[in-house]
Amino acid sequence: MQLLKSIHHLAIICTDYSRSKKFYTEILGLEIINEHYREERNSYKLDLALNGHYLVELFSFPNPPARPSRPEAAGLRHIAFGVENIEAAVNYFNIHRIETEPVRVDEFTRKSFTFLKDPDGLPIELYQL
Repeated sequence: MQLLKSIHHLAIICTDYSRSKKFYTEILGLEIINEHYREERNSYKLDLALNGHYLVELFSFPNPPARPSRPEAAGLRHIAFGVENIEAAVNYFNIHRIETEPVRVDEFTRKSFTFLKDPDGLPIELYQL
């Protein structure tokens, strides 16, 4: 029996809710499914989808502790999104003043990829499909 069927969602805690909401919706283009403010926790929870599939929970909490965010830090390494054209994706993010690393080639698949960071420095990989 195969127990796991799919990735259900990724949870991200941000330090500036409005800035991160704008990044994930207006820049990355994720769709808002639900948005809730939890007054007792002074916290927002934003459910986001990609192509109609629930993907990201974006949370805000007052004063969350810092976490290492380099792609080589222990723990969750990064989020990766597939793109049709890596050069067009890099141009898009650069136009929006979001710095990307130089494009590299995966030594095993020979596919191109690069990294950028969300507003809190979380590494995001763009991987050529």
